[in-house]
Amino acid sequence: MQDSDKRAIKNIDFNIDLAQSFGIYKNTSEFDLLDYASSVNISCGFHAGDPMTIRNALLRAKERNVVVGAHIGFDDIQGFGYHDMELDEDEIEALVVYQVGALMSFAKTFNMEIEHVRPHGAMYKKCATDFGFACSVANAIKKCSKWLVYYGASGEITEKTGELINIPVAHEICLEKMYNVDGTVNTVARDSENTEMEIQRLKQLLQYSQVSNVEGGKTVVKADTIHFTNRLSNSLELIKQAKGVVEPVPVNYKNACLSGWVE
Repeated sequence: MQDSDKRAIKNIDFNIDLAQSFGIYKNTSEFDLLDYASSVNISCGFHAGDPMTIRNALLRAKERNVVVGAHIGFDDIQGFGYHDMELDEDEIEALVVYQVGALMSFAKTFNMEIEHVRPHGAMYKKCATDFGFACSVANAIKKCSKWLVYYGASGEITEKTGELINIPVAHEICLEKMYNVDGTVNTVARDSENTEMEIQRLKQLLQYSQVSNVEGGKTVVKADTIHFTNRLSNSLELIKQAKGVVEPVPVNYKNACLSGWVE
């Protein structure tokens, strides 16, 4: 994006992950963030999530009336989806459709619909750097439903994927991450656990559509949603303070506002 693209962001989504457990591996802190989020990504049984964990996550999300999405990943339970896999086109499609379809069917039993799909871990990183792979994942998502929103790392690859596959996309920012000059996530820099600094990043993002980059400057980015991890020591405090800065709204609500359907 050019510097001339700087603009204030009035509406933005806060998304968190749920059902990040499997069998004896439990995540007891993920629900702490639920009261402050506008959308949730529920694991589908591959990188994490077993039937009862997924069921409980859906019911908790329904209680809070938040938007539900599928959190898809590689079939890597031992590594929780953080190991890359080399797959051909048919394998990628099968992997995605299996997971999205499972959560869609599960949600329907509670009269719920899923609205988006967010890749996890190694799959997320690969979607952010490999245009062909991102298109394969997005195309598989679209086969499940043309109305599903594809959540991807903010940047050119996500934008071009949406354009080529003709699927709605949501550009995602992470406040704990450092960014390169081109707007991509710097994978070498350590995640921040400084709440005050991250809140300043949020205010900068909302006011100017900018993130700090590793060279000490500012980079203009697209931002539709902010991902809040529960892995860091300040995760709960950060999302609490962030909600004090801006009231989060789901991506589709934001799109409705931009289209003029919602005042």
